[in-house]
Amino acid sequence: MAFELPALSYAHSALDGRGMSQETLELHHDKHHQAYVTALNGFVEAQDDLKGKSLEEIIALTYGDADRAPVFNNAGQHWNHIHFWNALSPTGGNIPGKLEAKLVEDFGSVGQFKEAFKAAAVGQFGSGWAWLIQTDDGRLAVTKTPNGVNPLATGEGRALLGLDVWEHSYYVDFRNRRPDYVSNFLDRLANYDFAEANLA
Repeated sequence: MAFELPALSYAHSALDGRGMSQETLELHHDKHHQAYVTALNGFVEAQDDLKGKSLEEIIALTYGDADRAPVFNNAGQHWNHIHFWNALSPTGGNIPGKLEAKLVEDFGSVGQFKEAFKAAAVGQFGSGWAWLIQTDDGRLAVTKTPNGVNPLATGEGRALLGLDVWEHSYYVDFRNRRPDYVSNFLDRLANYDFAEANLA
């Protein structure tokens, strides 16, 4: 069965007043993400050992294989974007109690978590992602990945909250001001309820 572009759980205009315009969502979701899905389906159709496999299985099978980098890139980006749309909310920015307590326990304060996340997101050279993860020993940590790589592929931990820092995700609204885009995400768009639900 072919992979499909998931529908957004909110209107394209729902984040407009919170720093992510309808134009950005239409371009990013409807065009960029759809292109990854279309390319991935083409690879699956052409390679018998990919047929019938889940997205997670394809990521595991192709990660680190230079000959299959195009397959991984599109599978990784499909997985990353499915996560990203859930990591955004029209009522974002509010951190529920269980997650807040865990952030304070592992980072020292919510402010220190945000500083670490922003440093990772801004410090990712070129295209990539910043992530709040839960490591195998249960601790929360911040990491960054290049291009379409994600914590699922690297095995670093469980992804709780991911931010796309490819330029197409912020250039319409923030031009080259990636730090402002990251701060806006953390304070106004991040779906911390989704992050808390991802806690092991």
